[in-house]
Amino acid sequence: MNYQLCIDHFYPDDTPLRRLLLKHSRQVADRCLAIVRKHPELAVDVQFLEEAAMLHDIGICRCHAPSILCEGTEPYIRHGVIGGEMLRSLSAQGFQASALEKYARVCERHTGTGLTREQIERQGLPLPLQDFIPETLEEELICYADKFYSKSSPDQVRTVLETAESLERFGHEGVIKFLSWAERFE
Repeated sequence: MNYQLCIDHFYPDDTPLRRLLLKHSRQVADRCLAIVRKHPELAVDVQFLEEAAMLHDIGICRCHAPSILCEGTEPYIRHGVIGGEMLRSLSAQGFQASALEKYARVCERHTGTGLTREQIERQGLPLPLQDFIPETLEEELICYADKFYSKSSPDQVRTVLETAESLERFGHEGVIKFLSWAERFE
């Protein structure tokens, strides 16, 4: 699938938000690719991994987060679900629905270290009551790599320790999962 066509469809103009999306997504994709080069034992679909990393945050344009140039109306926590919906809508544009579904799931499952139905319910998050947990190795890699980069500080790269500390506010179970990924992928 041509990720650039998808981005062009939803971000047709050269805007600061598009440039931020592309920078952040490239950072995540490059980290994923570096991990699989370092760990050839990880049997992943490298092309899918790169494309999905480039698309994982496509839903930010419909969210309200002015500090990172997002001028939409939806809460930012919904950007993954929105991105999944946006990608699925491309089937009307001739993209293959089964391929779109794989990319949509990456969007939905990359928030934090994944969100469980129980976490969504307990925290009253404006998300469907279901699990959004990375299930495939590619989903885990993208979720992991994404945590090192913040769109609010796009030129900074967090360390493993800084990333773990930033996840603590969402619950210790996410920190444990992240650190287990760090052991596996670093």
